Amino acid sequence: MKKLFIIKAGSTFDSLLEPLGDFEEWVEKGLCMPPMRIQVVDAARGGQLPGADLCSGVVVTGSHAMVTDDLPWSLGIERWIPGLLNEAVPFLGICYGHQLLGRATGGTVGYHPLGREVGTVTVDLNDEANGDELFRGIPKCFHAHATHAQSVLQLPPGSVLLGGNGHEAHHAFRIGRCAWGVQFHPEYTAAVMRGYIEEQRRGLEAAGKDVEGMIAGVVECPDAATLLRNFASLASRAF
Repeated sequence: MKKLFIIKAGSTFDSLLEPLGDFEEWVEKGLCMPPMRIQVVDAARGGQLPGADLCSGVVVTGSHAMVTDDLPWSLGIERWIPGLLNEAVPFLGICYGHQLLGRATGGTVGYHPLGREVGTVTVDLNDEANGDELFRGIPKCFHAHATHAQSVLQLPPGSVLLGGNGHEAHHAFRIGRCAWGVQFHPEYTAAVMRGYIEEQRRGLEAAGKDVEGMIAGVVECPDAATLLRNFASLASRAF
């Protein structure tokens, strides 16, 4: 039986693991699928990536690594992605996974010229998102959680930009028939987002950010979370 694979590209902060869980747990909860249909591969620790014929869908998580560090396990995921796209396997890259998708298909990834984007932000969908299956039922303007230093600076050739904001122009794009990248985190809860702000407090304050205001601005983001259920629906067609 085919499975939806969650490719784990790292772990969250140690302080968040016990009370809140880890990347793959947040994604799995958001997908709302039977556990027997999901398999986690810890790529950052050497887990073997599955063949496309075994995948009903693939989600690549975020990471505290940087894509431009060119770590061996990360380059392995990057080389693996085009084969999934060639076989029309539904693919969703979140944050780090979004950047890997961008670079694997010819885009450019690097440090954002405006610095980090952290907190609950607003994402604006453009007209190209109308009718897009991943964003079905999601309003044109919605709240989402974000924390990233790098981004897809130049989208890959042939991709379709779906949404962004004043800081991050490329928050969502589609390439091919069924591959998407989102820079924001549809799997984060408000508690997770607050934890990420606290963990980065020192650096944010050094950069002149109003950390208390950022924490106060954190809200739950149910519209962004809908995206994961939409992706699960897409992947379920391949079982």
